[in-house]
Amino acid sequence: MKFEWYLAKRYFKGSRKSSGFLSFIKYMSIAGIAIGAAGLLIALSIVHGFKSTINGKIMDFAPHVTISTFTDRPMDRADTLLTHLDQYPQIESKQAIVQGQVMIQTRDNVTGTTIKGVDAEQPDFGVGNYLASGTFDLKVDPDGFPGIILGAQLAQQLQADVGSIITVYTIEGDPTLLNSPEIKQFRLTGIYETGIDLFDDVFAMVERKHTRQLFNFSETQASAVEIRLKDDEKINSFTAELNKQLIFPYFNEPIYSVFGNIFAWVELQENMIPLVISGMIIVAAFNLIGAILMMVLERTRDIGILKTIGSKSKAIRKTFMLEGMMVAAIGLGIGIIISLIFYYLQLNYQIIPLSQENYYMAYVPVEPHLLDFLIVSVVTVFLSGLASWFPARIAANTDPVKVISFGR
Repeated sequence: MKFEWYLAKRYFKGSRKSSGFLSFIKYMSIAGIAIGAAGLLIALSIVHGFKSTINGKIMDFAPHVTISTFTDRPMDRADTLLTHLDQYPQIESKQAIVQGQVMIQTRDNVTGTTIKGVDAEQPDFGVGNYLASGTFDLKVDPDGFPGIILGAQLAQQLQADVGSIITVYTIEGDPTLLNSPEIKQFRLTGIYETGIDLFDDVFAMVERKHTRQLFNFSETQASAVEIRLKDDEKINSFTAELNKQLIFPYFNEPIYSVFGNIFAWVELQENMIPLVISGMIIVAAFNLIGAILMMVLERTRDIGILKTIGSKSKAIRKTFMLEGMMVAAIGLGIGIIISLIFYYLQLNYQIIPLSQENYYMAYVPVEPHLLDFLIVSVVTVFLSGLASWFPARIAANTDPVKVISFGR
């Protein structure tokens, strides 16, 4: 073992009876670095978890790209557009939809909502992963009622459960004898819950042919065409490519535009919170300056003796640098252990719940990344080394004649 390592370990252990206060300062420095590292790692995992959870829900539920028209009229020849889209290998699935505003009613309650006609055989296009009860079944049951899927909050407003009869009616303009509403009854077969009000409180889903009847659309007409891509990282490039091929009155809208406010909110959280929390590590690391200066003051006579017997300034500087790095390494290790314990408890026991109405999820999500551990470790060690260098340099430049007589 090298002399500097041996001396640094002896000083770090603080075996002298008079070093109690110095040990307290040292333990406080370790605790500061541990809390700072743990706080930053936990904050990073939470913002990653928020981003992945919210983005994942939006990407799973909403179409990646929507093609519609600039006018209020139905999209004519939607079948031709779907055939045109067959040439794009980036597309995983596509469907024409027919949607509009309706009144929806159960025996005791009534409310307004958007009804959306979709392909009956594509449960993975939107709600398949979020069914809270029932099944994705839009077919006509033996009693002659087609299936309908509702969001959890919409079903709660209507006090409807799986099996309830849902009456839907639509009308354009004021009702008269010549302008009677289109009415159709459905059986509630499934309730989905994403945790996002924008989805759970708005949509009712039925098979497309029924919305065509409600809104008087022909077989080839649609409100829009929804597209899901194989790789959601290519949404912007696909949108730009498709935009060159579409002609008026068609236009396409990527998911990032439709839900831009939510994506911007998530991005702000991911960018700002780590910057704020990282201040904890900076403060803790620079607290080492005071701690190591205290160590230098405690060892002034030792420094003088070491210099007198021929120790070089470089060796003394290295000794105190190593002592500071030991403090940093132990604090960092404890901080990593604290963060791992938090990850385990939150993933398995959800110890921190959330208001789903405000945060779109029932508990705080965590998603630790290996890169975060590496970055936090490197930054902590660098700042601690920088903080240790100044007092170590003071120790190395101390005059041995003065320090031997220190305190006399």
